[in-house]
Amino acid sequence: MSSPLISDFLSRHFRHFNAAALVDAANAYRRHIEQGGKMFLALAGAMSTAELGISLAEMIRREKVHAICCTGANLEEDLFNLVAHNHYVRVPHYRDLTPQDEQALFERHLNRVTDTCIPEEEAMRRIEEIVLAEWVDADRNGVRAFPHEFLYRIVRSGKLERFYEIDPADSWVVAAAEKNLPLFVPGWEDSTLGNIYAAHCIDRDIKNFNTVRCGIEAMMELADWYTNNSAVSSIGFFQIGGGIAGDFAICVVPMLHQDLRRTGVPLWGYFCQISDSTTSYGSYSGAVPNEKITWGKLSVETPKFIIESDASIVAPLVFALVLGW
Repeated sequence: MSSPLISDFLSRHFRHFNAAALVDAANAYRRHIEQGGKMFLALAGAMSTAELGISLAEMIRREKVHAICCTGANLEEDLFNLVAHNHYVRVPHYRDLTPQDEQALFERHLNRVTDTCIPEEEAMRRIEEIVLAEWVDADRNGVRAFPHEFLYRIVRSGKLERFYEIDPADSWVVAAAEKNLPLFVPGWEDSTLGNIYAAHCIDRDIKNFNTVRCGIEAMMELADWYTNNSAVSSIGFFQIGGGIAGDFAICVVPMLHQDLRRTGVPLWGYFCQISDSTTSYGSYSGAVPNEKITWGKLSVETPKFIIESDASIVAPLVFALVLGW
């Protein structure tokens, strides 16, 4: 007897409240793609350390995601997991840790992300050694590139392959590099590799700090991408978490309208956010989708969904529905 599909299980059991919102959002996502639309993904939180790449990589390969805006942490942590997975330490009892327990993890060079500790030497320093050579070479030759472009080059070069500790099919950055997926990383300096880059600029290993292109340039690139792609396809917005990954990217539409005064640029054609943040005074992460109408991001007619739950649970299930698993 064949195993039941995840999609069949969700359709039968997820009928109300956040469960129903999950199914409705996923079905609308699938319709948006089937009708010729494209989907833009905003990736916040620690989803790469949560190993979202297992499902997100397939979404990229199957062309269900057409561009990503992510934090610098999510960009690098997918590769950290790729090369150091076996050295990660899981701490399922993290709620019970004392300050002394945390100090002991620090002394072992284990950087904790909730229940998972990233090993500094095997993950961060291993990537640093390889990416630093790329930064220095670009700096010497007057070549500038975005943060992800340096990592795409490393992936394509095969320099990391001897370190792989998971199937590269489960790395979303590897899938993105293979597809040359448009990627936008605002505030990259707020990441481990961003800090490392700044340190090498201070030490003058890198002479020109703008060898890695900045967030303003990323917004300019995003404006071009959105203008060109929305002219031929409706662009949806699927947001995991809140913060800069979501707000930076979704603001490109009102910028095009209100600041550049361009007419005829469509609003986002679909919107879904997964967040466990509650609506409160001034909370962007917890803001309901209708608030975005007042900012010129969404229209009254835009299909809008909010799934108030843990993205590490919800996102793989939405992707399973979209992929027909």
